[in-house]
Amino acid sequence: MTTSFTRLLPGFAFLVALAITPVTLAGDSLQRVIDFKTLTVGTSGDQPPMTAISKQGGVMGFDIDLAKGLAKAMRVELDIKVLPFGELLDALENDEIDMIMSNLSITPERSERAHFIGPYMMSGKSILTRSSVLAAAQNSEDFNRADLKLAAVENSTSAMFVSEIAPDANLVAVESSDAGVAMLLQGKVDALMADMAVCKLAVLRHRDAGLVTLQEPLTIEPVGIAVSLDDPSFQNLVSNYLRAYEKTGVLTNLRKKWFEQSDWVSALP
Repeated sequence: MTTSFTRLLPGFAFLVALAITPVTLAGDSLQRVIDFKTLTVGTSGDQPPMTAISKQGGVMGFDIDLAKGLAKAMRVELDIKVLPFGELLDALENDEIDMIMSNLSITPERSERAHFIGPYMMSGKSILTRSSVLAAAQNSEDFNRADLKLAAVENSTSAMFVSEIAPDANLVAVESSDAGVAMLLQGKVDALMADMAVCKLAVLRHRDAGLVTLQEPLTIEPVGIAVSLDDPSFQNLVSNYLRAYEKTGVLTNLRKKWFEQSDWVSALP
């Protein structure tokens, strides 16, 4: 009897080990992509040249081209969901989207809510204004005035930046950078705090409006792809693709297309 039980011990030990050993499975994001053959990407559609809505109503930009490349590499369809910038992280946490690609700067606060892959781009804060005095600003004291109204996209690093460097100024939260530009043109705010590329593009699009921006950004910020904190398999997959695109020159070509060429500007509304 003892001998028979002893012979069973190795098999029994294997079954116990199998029962208590965690099995690594694809997380929710990767599993959705595999099951539905679709990569769902959230973007704001109002931060050209990274993401914008064309005259025809389609979504275009650096982030959109990169998203198309990722979906093609995964051999799945791409589904772009346009959401207000301030709602993108909520959508990611609620599994409504698989990733965020919307000129999203990497910050410690955001890293508590999402895993960032990259950076794949460097951005920086600037101001858009009609005031030559503000356009020549070099330190926070130039902005920290109670008589100033500074617009910034809600829940963006631009809004955080205004709160930090100019607590005495009146922060006007807007849903999109386009809304902020419109308020500036209407004289409802003194300046818009936004990424350098957004400010430069606004100057180009409204050449006769007297808009000016800084020559150099006030900050340098890394931009990354945000995915779920709870899906290491998906994180690794996207990270591998992004590294490959950097090494093979795909990202370099996208930067040239969207930041050095201006053909695409005519497609904007």
